[in-house]
This record gives sequence, C-alpha cells and structure tokens, in this order.
Amino acid sequence: MTRRSNILLAGLLALAPLPASAHPHIFAEARLEVIAGKDGNVSELRNVWRFDDIFSSSVLMDFDTNTDLKLDHDELQEIAKTIRESLGDYGYFTFITSNGAPIPVGKPDTFTVDFKDNQLLVFFTIKPEKPLAIKGSLSFGVHDPTLYTAIDFSTDEAMAIEGDGFKSCKHKVVRPDPDEVIAQNQSNLTEAFFNDPAGTDMGKLFATRLELTC
Repeated sequence: MTRRSNILLAGLLALAPLPASAHPHIFAEARLEVIAGKDGNVSELRNVWRFDDIFSSSVLMDFDTNTDLKLDHDELQEIAKTIRESLGDYGYFTFITSNGAPIPVGKPDTFTVDFKDNQLLVFFTIKPEKPLAIKGSLSFGVHDPTLYTAIDFSTDEAMAIEGDGFKSCKHKVVRPDPDEVIAQNQSNLTEAFFNDPAGTDMGKLFATRLELTC
C-alpha cells in the first residue's frame, strides 16, 4: 500500500487525537436500517455511506493503480478490504446500547464499495456480537469518535427500523444541539483532553442517534 493510501485511510478512520480547534475534514451522507428478526432479537444493521466529492476524488487517485481514471473491480475490492480491516478496531463506527450498556458488534457479513457520480459509496451489514433482545431502551448510532469524519443523516427517515418485532416500540431520532453539548462540557474540552494519548470519544456527544423504547 502506498504512503498516500495510508495517510488517506488514517484520515478516514481518525486514528490520531485532534486538537480542540479540529473540525470534520471528511463528509459522508449516511443511511441506517435496523432490522428486527423473527426471534425477537435485532437481526442486523444495514449501513450506506456516500462520501463527499473531494474525499472520493482522493480515493480514486490513490487506488486507481492502472491510472485509467476509473475504479475497476479489483481496485474496489482493495478499497473495501482496507476500510473493513481498519474499521474493525473502531467498532465499524457503529454504536449500540441496551438500557444504557454498550453492545459490541461483530465483523460485517457483507462489506462492499462502489464509485458512482464521482462519489465513493460504502455498503455493509453488521450484527450485534451476541443476541440483542428487542426490549427496554435501545439506541443505535453511527459516528466517528474523534469528529474527523462527519457522518450525516440528512433526514430522520435516513434512520429507519424494519420488521414486525418493532411494532410495539416507540422510536425517535435524536439530534443533539452542538451549542448545548459544548456548553455542558466546556470544563472538559481542554487541549490536554483532546491530546490524551488514550483518545477521546467526543463524537458520541454530537452524533445523531436512533432511540427505541420497547
């Protein structure tokens, strides 16, 4: 893999803590579908990410190994493999809680990428690592913990539930107000905090999430 590719994907995965003045450098419009199984558990989560033109162009430049200004099957496969393996250390940017407790996810069953209309598209299906019952309070979110990548759900309908198992559940999309988040956490948002070698998870404070009460 080229040095530029390493830098590119390091940026995507936000591998380093950011200074307090940092802001997103990569933008993706997302869709999340949470699927109920017939056994009363969450079956899977289906993710679609569409990246911005500038980042997508960078991916094209770095992975177009035959320099034909297109991404062929093998090149797309290499992108998918690289992103899939790298995201594994970060829970695939997929965050679930059940009654407030974090629920880990397993490796994606499917992980593919495509390149259409000059934009990189990422598709993957993921499941809770262990059976997750559809009961109590559930929360589902997709975000970059360090805010380097902004994953945006442009409408509430972009976070959806599907399946009879959710019929008795109430659901809502929660969009935290950034000004309120900053005001409530001002004492913690120091340079030392952002430069903590253990990393931060500021993304969860700002991230849009889907909440269910069942």
